[in-house]
Amino acid sequence: MLSRLFAPKVQVSAHCDLPCGVYDPAQARIEAESVKAIQEKYQANDDPHFRARATTIKEERAELAKHHVSVLWSDYFKPPHFEKYPDLHQLVNDTLKALSTAKGSTDPATGQKALDYIAQVDKIFWETKKG
Repeated sequence: MLSRLFAPKVQVSAHCDLPCGVYDPAQARIEAESVKAIQEKYQANDDPHFRARATTIKEERAELAKHHVSVLWSDYFKPPHFEKYPDLHQLVNDTLKALSTAKGSTDPATGQKALDYIAQVDKIFWETKKG
Protein backbone atom coordinates (compact mmCIF):
# COMPACT_ATOMS: atom_id res chain seq x y z
CA MET A 1 0.00 0.00 0.00
CA LEU A 2 2.68 2.50 1.02
CA SER A 3 4.85 1.62 -1.98
CA ARG A 4 1.95 2.41 -4.33
CA LEU A 5 1.27 5.63 -2.46
CA PHE A 6 4.85 6.86 -2.82
CA ALA A 7 5.51 5.39 -6.26
CA PRO A 8 6.16 7.98 -8.96
CA LYS A 9 3.08 8.88 -10.93
CA VAL A 10 5.06 9.79 -14.02
CA GLN A 11 8.25 8.14 -15.10
CA VAL A 12 10.68 10.32 -17.00
CA SER A 13 14.08 9.84 -18.47
CA ALA A 14 16.71 12.41 -19.22
CA HIS A 15 19.78 12.37 -21.39
CA CYS A 16 21.87 13.94 -18.65
CA ASP A 17 21.68 15.13 -15.04
CA LEU A 18 20.07 18.47 -15.91
CA PRO A 19 18.81 19.96 -19.15
CA CYS A 20 21.59 19.49 -21.67
CA GLY A 21 22.46 23.16 -21.89
CA VAL A 22 24.67 22.84 -18.81
CA TYR A 23 27.39 20.82 -20.58
CA ASP A 24 29.93 22.49 -22.82
CA PRO A 25 33.55 21.63 -23.64
CA ALA A 26 34.24 25.37 -23.67
CA GLN A 27 34.74 25.16 -19.91
CA ALA A 28 37.63 22.72 -20.40
CA ARG A 29 39.02 24.76 -23.28
CA ILE A 30 39.08 27.98 -21.27
CA GLU A 31 40.95 26.28 -18.42
CA ALA A 32 43.39 24.65 -20.87
CA GLU A 33 43.97 28.02 -22.57
CA SER A 34 44.91 29.36 -19.14
CA VAL A 35 47.35 26.48 -18.67
CA LYS A 36 49.10 27.26 -21.94
CA ALA A 37 49.16 31.00 -21.26
CA ILE A 38 50.66 30.41 -17.82
CA GLN A 39 53.27 28.10 -19.33
CA GLU A 40 54.23 30.87 -21.77
CA LYS A 41 54.41 33.47 -18.99
CA TYR A 42 56.48 31.07 -16.87
CA GLN A 43 59.00 30.70 -19.69
CA ALA A 44 59.27 34.49 -20.06
CA ASN A 45 59.90 35.20 -16.37
CA ASP A 46 62.88 34.24 -14.21
CA ASP A 47 61.48 35.44 -10.89
CA PRO A 48 61.27 32.37 -8.61
CA HIS A 49 58.24 33.74 -6.70
CA PHE A 50 56.36 34.37 -9.94
CA ARG A 51 57.26 30.92 -11.20
CA ALA A 52 56.06 29.29 -7.97
CA ARG A 53 52.71 31.08 -8.16
CA ALA A 54 52.41 30.32 -11.88
CA THR A 55 53.04 26.64 -11.23
CA THR A 56 50.36 26.47 -8.56
CA ILE A 57 47.78 28.25 -10.70
CA LYS A 58 48.66 26.18 -13.80
CA GLU A 59 48.17 22.97 -11.87
CA GLU A 60 44.80 24.14 -10.54
CA ARG A 61 43.63 25.13 -14.03
CA ALA A 62 44.77 21.82 -15.52
CA GLU A 63 42.88 19.95 -12.82
CA LEU A 64 39.74 21.99 -13.57
CA ALA A 65 40.08 21.21 -17.28
CA LYS A 66 40.40 17.51 -16.43
CA HIS A 67 37.28 17.79 -14.29
CA HIS A 68 35.26 19.32 -17.12
CA VAL A 69 36.37 16.67 -19.61
CA SER A 70 35.62 13.92 -17.08
CA VAL A 71 32.12 15.30 -16.50
CA LEU A 72 31.44 15.25 -20.23
CA TRP A 73 32.62 11.66 -20.40
CA SER A 74 30.71 10.42 -17.36
CA ASP A 75 27.56 12.55 -17.44
CA TYR A 76 26.97 13.77 -20.99
CA PHE A 77 28.22 11.13 -23.41
CA LYS A 78 25.96 8.08 -23.48
CA PRO A 79 26.14 4.64 -25.17
CA PRO A 80 24.72 5.89 -28.50
CA HIS A 81 27.55 8.45 -28.67
CA PHE A 82 30.17 5.77 -28.02
CA GLU A 83 28.57 3.58 -30.70
CA LYS A 84 28.63 6.39 -33.26
CA TYR A 85 32.14 7.52 -32.23
CA PRO A 86 33.97 4.29 -31.30
CA ASP A 87 37.23 6.16 -30.60
CA LEU A 88 35.57 8.51 -28.10
CA HIS A 89 36.69 6.59 -25.01
CA GLN A 90 40.29 6.66 -26.23
CA LEU A 91 40.01 10.34 -27.19
CA VAL A 92 38.78 11.29 -23.72
CA ASN A 93 41.55 9.21 -22.15
CA ASP A 94 44.16 10.86 -24.39
CA THR A 95 42.73 14.28 -23.51
CA LEU A 96 42.95 13.60 -19.79
CA LYS A 97 46.50 12.26 -20.15
CA ALA A 98 47.52 15.36 -22.15
CA LEU A 99 46.07 17.59 -19.45
CA SER A 100 48.00 15.65 -16.82
CA THR A 101 51.17 16.13 -18.83
CA ALA A 102 50.49 19.86 -19.17
CA LYS A 103 49.77 20.05 -15.44
CA GLY A 104 53.25 18.78 -14.70
CA SER A 105 55.06 20.72 -17.40
CA THR A 106 56.12 24.28 -18.10
CA ASP A 107 56.40 23.63 -21.85
CA PRO A 108 53.62 25.45 -23.75
CA ALA A 109 53.68 22.65 -26.36
CA THR A 110 52.07 20.37 -23.77
CA GLY A 111 49.35 22.94 -23.19
CA GLN A 112 48.76 23.15 -26.93
CA LYS A 113 48.53 19.37 -27.24
CA ALA A 114 45.84 19.34 -24.54
CA LEU A 115 43.98 22.09 -26.42
CA ASP A 116 44.19 20.08 -29.64
CA TYR A 117 42.60 17.08 -27.93
CA ILE A 118 39.90 19.24 -26.36
CA ALA A 119 39.10 20.60 -29.84
CA GLN A 120 38.44 17.03 -31.00
CA VAL A 121 36.15 16.38 -28.02
CA ASP A 122 34.42 19.68 -28.75
CA LYS A 123 33.80 18.69 -32.38
CA ILE A 124 32.18 15.40 -31.37
CA PHE A 125 30.19 17.09 -28.60
CA TRP A 126 28.62 19.59 -31.00
CA GLU A 127 27.91 16.86 -33.54
CA THR A 128 25.96 14.98 -30.85
CA LYS A 129 24.02 18.14 -30.00
CA LYS A 130 22.77 18.35 -33.63
CA GLY A 131 21.36 14.84 -33.51
